[in-house]
Amino acid sequence: MTLDRLPHPPKGPTRHGQGLTCHDGPVRAREPVEPAPAEAPRLPGTTPAAFTRLNAVAATRIGVDPAAYAHLLGMAPEHLREDRYRPPASTNIRIWELMTLQAPWHEVSLNMSRASTLGTLGLWDYLLTQAATPLESLRDAAGFIATVADAGTEALRIDVDDRHVTISHVNAADLTDEVASAIRAYSLALFRQRFSESTRRDITPVKVSLAARAPRTHRSLAEMYGTRAVEFASPVNSITFETADLTAPQPHAPGLSAHLRRHARQSLDEAVPLRDWLDVFRATLRTALDEETPTLRDAARRMALSTRTLQRRLDDHRTSWTEELQTVRREHALHLLATTGMTLDAIARRTGYADPRGLRRAVHRWTGQPVAALRAHDEDGHAAEPPAAAPRPDRGES
Repeated sequence: MTLDRLPHPPKGPTRHGQGLTCHDGPVRAREPVEPAPAEAPRLPGTTPAAFTRLNAVAATRIGVDPAAYAHLLGMAPEHLREDRYRPPASTNIRIWELMTLQAPWHEVSLNMSRASTLGTLGLWDYLLTQAATPLESLRDAAGFIATVADAGTEALRIDVDDRHVTISHVNAADLTDEVASAIRAYSLALFRQRFSESTRRDITPVKVSLAARAPRTHRSLAEMYGTRAVEFASPVNSITFETADLTAPQPHAPGLSAHLRRHARQSLDEAVPLRDWLDVFRATLRTALDEETPTLRDAARRMALSTRTLQRRLDDHRTSWTEELQTVRREHALHLLATTGMTLDAIARRTGYADPRGLRRAVHRWTGQPVAALRAHDEDGHAAEPPAAAPRPDRGES
């Protein structure tokens, strides 16, 4: 395991938030420091689908056979297509391991940098580019680091004074030296890349510090950072810019960054983490229920398993097909009742009930309330009062 250690804590207040430690040194009064959104979900052990898609594209470009990672958890097309899903961090680490078997770490970093065109990292790219200044964008992006990485292992620290802004990066995941070096070098280069894109001019760092050993050639690093001022075997991975470069106004739409922060919070609230096999199975079952009432055979086909193997895997997780199907049907029915104006007959058909009466009885059994209390719309189509959260029934309830 490799783990950089941050230097001794700097003097002054330190903020702890969304997977980061963010320290701001002396800052002029016109540059207020806003607290990081500590209440935002962290979703440790997972990474966004956008980052996983990017890793897969970069891996193919560098010569990795897609068959080497296609079987990994979270790599099913239906999970990669939807940004609400968050594949396991271990899946992404394995893809990076495969890339470092194809090329040295600094070439892997450059390959990732070239593949990271603006927008490939989804919402985080826009958090990092759409505020009034690059520094404000940086704070937005750091506050919602979970929208781009595993906030359980990734940490950023931002040190600001009148002359310099230094971004320090720590990845505490269990990584080989090659993978750790590749990820950290790429992560720092991404800031320079996005700042240059958002300001529409070349932003060159004053200095880059890497914990990695110096490679034989610095060509890849010079291309990523726009400078050869790179230190190696450093106790911390960091990139330093001129404060003037990051506090100068940049093209932006007033109010957009606030909208992006709200959207980031909502996306994390609604995210579906795929930490293990059972998470993936449940996500697959929910997707199937959106289309039709799934059968055991259909679910097994979607999971590329035999029905017997699927049942055995569920038993290993101390659950069963019947219990999982009932839970998903209940969640789906309550969601449709609370958020749509669909008729009871349509909801009953969509969730596998023979008629509305069966659905009414089930809703009362689950919540102790009549259907009318849960509806998002009344009979005339007007919005109703939002329902209270429904309790999860005991195991085995039908």
